[in-house]
Amino acid sequence: MERSEKLYLLETARAAIEAHIYGKDINPALPDSHILREEMGVFVTLKKNEDLRGCIGYIEGVEPLYRAVITMAVKAGFHDPRFPPLSKDELNAVNIEISVMTPLRKIDSISKINVGEHGIYLKRGYASGLLLPQVAVEWGYDRDQFLSSTCMKAGMGRDCYNDPETEIYIFSAEIFSEEEMYGD
Repeated sequence: MERSEKLYLLETARAAIEAHIYGKDINPALPDSHILREEMGVFVTLKKNEDLRGCIGYIEGVEPLYRAVITMAVKAGFHDPRFPPLSKDELNAVNIEISVMTPLRKIDSISKINVGEHGIYLKRGYASGLLLPQVAVEWGYDRDQFLSSTCMKAGMGRDCYNDPETEIYIFSAEIFSEEEMYGD
């Protein structure tokens, strides 16, 4: 993804959050980039002082990427059930990070998981959990710890990945943030 496309998505995410706080609509022009118009999975993560402040996304493409970023930025800021809605006072303290996902790929062996490169999506029955690739790096997880943490996020036992009924998917993501793109 080109730098200009990343900047467009970050600016659009921030505009969506600000518009929501001030009760306005956001309706950006259709971007020129064909990538930004493709339906792709995407997560928007908000961090405040390096701590998670919200993170929500689509695991698969359901709307054009630029529209998905708008939707997920608002959901991460105001509808993540783990956090209260973002306040006006927090706007300038929040760093936006976007993870644009490759399609999910089902695997038959955990040996195919490359920590730091792959994110994990686990599913069994109605339970499912997902951790982005950067989570393993940020927490210093090895493969088993990454899998166990994903199982726990799914509400299943720590070793759910050993159950033959559990489906394991991997994906990669292009990850970029305001901090990275604009500096501190």
